[in-house]
Amino acid sequence: MGAILAFAVDFQVVGIDIRVIGWILMAAGAAGLIFFFAFWSRRRTTAVVTERRDYDDPAGPPL
Repeated sequence: MGAILAFAVDFQVVGIDIRVIGWILMAAGAAGLIFFFAFWSRRRTTAVVTERRDYDDPAGPPL
């Protein structure tokens, strides 16, 4: 929608610059995509948890 307003529309509205509104909409869409992918990648990360138990018994851990 923003690119259409910025590049393809050829009409005038008194007091409003349609091309600037188009550029603002394109910037908002790009920012939305950046935020979407930033939060999506953070949500998909996994943490590896390892558990180590030390036993004082020389025979080994209990079965």
